[in-house]
Amino acid sequence: MKRGKKYQEAVKKIDRTKAYGLDEAVGLVKDLAFASFPETVEVSVKLSLKKSQSVRDTVVLPNQFSAQKKILVFAKGEKAQEALDAGAAYVGDNDLIEKVRGGWLDFDVAVATPDMMKDVGRLGPILGRRGLMPNPKTHTVTNDIKEALAELNKGRVEFRSDKTGVVHLAVGKVNMEKDLIVENARVAIEEIMRRKPSDAKGDFVLSVALSSTMGPGVHIDVKSLLASSKN
Repeated sequence: MKRGKKYQEAVKKIDRTKAYGLDEAVGLVKDLAFASFPETVEVSVKLSLKKSQSVRDTVVLPNQFSAQKKILVFAKGEKAQEALDAGAAYVGDNDLIEKVRGGWLDFDVAVATPDMMKDVGRLGPILGRRGLMPNPKTHTVTNDIKEALAELNKGRVEFRSDKTGVVHLAVGKVNMEKDLIVENARVAIEEIMRRKPSDAKGDFVLSVALSSTMGPGVHIDVKSLLASSKN
């Protein structure tokens, strides 16, 4: 894939033989961002996983950087009222299920109470391929609607390993203060590290890189991350 001149210039400023500390890497990614919009900063963590293993969970990043999510809640009765009181954009049961079945998807996150999942589960072909299906593993199937919405609005995001064993997760914008991005990245990486499968052997984290939307990746010193996560 041919890269543009600005990208090539940015690559020249990175020492490819060096693994950077997280703080230095964030500063470099910020300095090298060249797009006309505030690029997203993403961390990519390469994990040692067998084909039968995967890593999937959620993490609450301490520093918000994205627009408030439009949250849909599938719930009835008191739980529906709880969702409305907690600020859900859309709340309903069969009416919303039918609306989604008809092709409407104007929301960012879907949450459901456990009693709704028998019916919501029928939306699997629609919600599943878009990553919107409520799931207990991501705390989006719950009776504690108030807490779930509070965490989602604070910045709770889902992460999962792809087919190659890499977790990609947005941790900030290049126009944020460096320390805020560093804090988000550290929390995200440490949470991913904690999700090592019980049957995984040897080194779990193989490599970590940080990049902006348009910029090149900056490799991070994994040993220093592992050491800091134990402190």
